[in-house]
Amino acid sequence: MQKNTLGSICIVGGGTAGWMAASLLSSALQGSRIKITVVESPDIATIGVGESTVPTIMDFLRSCQINLKEFVEATSATFKLGIRFDDWLKPGEQFFHPFGRIGQDVNGFEFYQVWLKTLRDGHATRWLDHSPCAIMAENQRFMLRPPQQQNWVLNSYSHALHLDAILAARYLRELCKTRGIERVEATVNKVMVDERQFIRSLELDNGTTLASDFFIDCTGFKGLLIEGALNIGYEDWTHYLPCNRAVAVQTENASGLHPFTVATARDAGWTWKIPLQHRTGNGYVFSSQYCTDDQAIDTLRKAVSGKLLNEPRVIPFTTGRRKKIWHNNCLALGLASGFLEPLESTAIHLVHKTLVHFVRHFPDRDFESYTEQAFNQKINIDYQEIRDFIILHYCTSGRDDTEFWRWCQAMPVPDSLYEKISLFRERGQIEHIPGQFFTIDSWCSILDGMKVSPKKYHPLVNEFDKQYLATLMQESARSVRETVMKMPGHEEYIQQHCAVKKPSV
Repeated sequence: MQKNTLGSICIVGGGTAGWMAASLLSSALQGSRIKITVVESPDIATIGVGESTVPTIMDFLRSCQINLKEFVEATSATFKLGIRFDDWLKPGEQFFHPFGRIGQDVNGFEFYQVWLKTLRDGHATRWLDHSPCAIMAENQRFMLRPPQQQNWVLNSYSHALHLDAILAARYLRELCKTRGIERVEATVNKVMVDERQFIRSLELDNGTTLASDFFIDCTGFKGLLIEGALNIGYEDWTHYLPCNRAVAVQTENASGLHPFTVATARDAGWTWKIPLQHRTGNGYVFSSQYCTDDQAIDTLRKAVSGKLLNEPRVIPFTTGRRKKIWHNNCLALGLASGFLEPLESTAIHLVHKTLVHFVRHFPDRDFESYTEQAFNQKINIDYQEIRDFIILHYCTSGRDDTEFWRWCQAMPVPDSLYEKISLFRERGQIEHIPGQFFTIDSWCSILDGMKVSPKKYHPLVNEFDKQYLATLMQESARSVRETVMKMPGHEEYIQQHCAVKKPSV
């Protein structure tokens, strides 16, 4: 080992973020002599609400060499093809944000541009008719994507998971145990910081002192290291996204295991419904400016179906992020790094993306400032992209039936989002930077669902023969539907391949 190579990493806090960090780093640093330790307090409960994920969860599992079937069974997971948005445009209306590709580009032109021209020419197909994930969700179908298929439909869909976050953390903890990760069961009493603002050690309640070269703060909202010890500061985005509380409750499954999350707009925010194999996760994200805790709990109780398995609990939060997510020898991860409401299920994705950026910019004991700066720039862009995408759902809504939604009608919009929406309104185009998570298809799906109609489409699309494009659209929609209808049902697939094993009597 080189003299300046890190010798140790200490992850403070367990939960999903802490054990994701330990799992991914144990794989990424395989063969190195870097010691990884997780300090997990038996006295501090994890939030454990984030049960809906996006397709990058599959990248995380692959990078950690985790078997999907085993993970699904261990976490009581179901499969997810996207999010259904109920009552967002107006009460009684719904639309779907699917994963995966929608249609195929035509001679280098984005599919949305070609579809938009055929729509204006009177050859109507729905935008989502060309989405394998949307049609699969609509018909409750699912199967894992087979490798190397000629059929474009089978190559165009992707999926995520609905999972039990507590069970996921437990699974990853057991995995890390087999990989030699040391777990210290203790609570941090004091963080020792030197004159250069580097963390040197932790004083634990078991009487020991734990030193390390690098620390990863997974201590939740309070940010015990990044904020409590290093006072890094927080960038508050409440002026863009006023929801600041959530109430969560678990219920028995009262309906089928649909392969999508349901997000329903409410008077002062929105509710989620996430089906797992053994229960359903429910919650209400709301603004305390327009709704009390008691009103939110009452709204959620009326919205859920199935017997309550626990008492509703309220979780306060402040939307935003730390001013620096990596500072000196400390990286903030998960809730310690910031919070964006779970409207697009991005919490676990941000943990994974932060870890990927960290491994790419992995430091040595010199802790060069430009490496840290490059990392922070990357993760700040990721946070801003997700922030803007969430704001999009509110600022394009047609609802004006409550004070909350009337505020959204005139809400402030970041310049980065305003420019994106303005270009779309002009000619149906989305400026997309390579590496961004949300695709052009994702942006178009939300804007189409909110009935934001472009004035024009790309002028060169007019060079295509109208009948050729009309036939192309009909064939595309037919191919998607025919392929999907040959797939098994979602519940049937789970029962046959990855159902939770019932304990033997």
